[in-house]
Amino acid sequence: MRHTLPIAPQFYVTAPQPCPYLEGRMERKLFTALQGEGADQLNNSLSQQGFRRSQNVLYRPSCTDCAACLSARIDVSAFRPSKSQKRAAKRNSYLQRRANSPWATDEQYELFRRYLDTRHADGGMADMDVFEFAAMIEETPIRSRVVEYADPKTGELIAVSLTDVLDDGLSMVYSFYDPEQPQNSLGTYMILDHIDIAREAGLPYVYLGYWVPGSPKMGYKARFSGLEAYMQGNWTRVDNPAALAEASHHPLSTAPIAEQVAGIQLPDRHPTKG
Repeated sequence: MRHTLPIAPQFYVTAPQPCPYLEGRMERKLFTALQGEGADQLNNSLSQQGFRRSQNVLYRPSCTDCAACLSARIDVSAFRPSKSQKRAAKRNSYLQRRANSPWATDEQYELFRRYLDTRHADGGMADMDVFEFAAMIEETPIRSRVVEYADPKTGELIAVSLTDVLDDGLSMVYSFYDPEQPQNSLGTYMILDHIDIAREAGLPYVYLGYWVPGSPKMGYKARFSGLEAYMQGNWTRVDNPAALAEASHHPLSTAPIAEQVAGIQLPDRHPTKG
């Protein structure tokens, strides 16, 4: 009988780069590879500790003097739609939802390009070509879905969300939509619909990615009731976003890298018998 010892994931840190959300600050990320038989377990465990997936990598902000980027999720049981959110749901109720395997299409890429060119022309993804887009959608070692929203009369694709299915919720990895319909609040609608999907599936959370209190680009996330943020090793209900914006910029708000890695809880991996 032979026992093979499990190999623990290795964690690395990116070089500092200009922060895309807060002017004059530098960002840095802690990351590890997502691969092999334990990919689902690792993704579930680290997602609950503030990590996000990008293709076959899991990452979490680890800036030297700032902790403004907070992983955010919605507690489905605590969510109550606002009046404006109810209006957004009603305006888009005609859309037909279809959940597909993670496979990129030309129609998706055309919508993605229009979205970027209109809303994020100076962002880090602005130069993404069709092959890089396909990699973003298709390179997933876990259970992922492409959730599309289309006009049932014309068949036109209106919005898309690349979504991971976790043990405790849905993680909206990346979403985009028709930029010529700002009045319809499509981004808000997709979150509302994912809350409905999670509720129907008995999943307690919808993970929204990172939220930067005080950043206009991220302000919409604070409008959802039941919002929680991952801070100092725990998920905390967000009641006062303005107070978080001030506290997260303190130079002592981030622990050293060694302490961060030591505090990560990894999933149990049993030895393989052979």
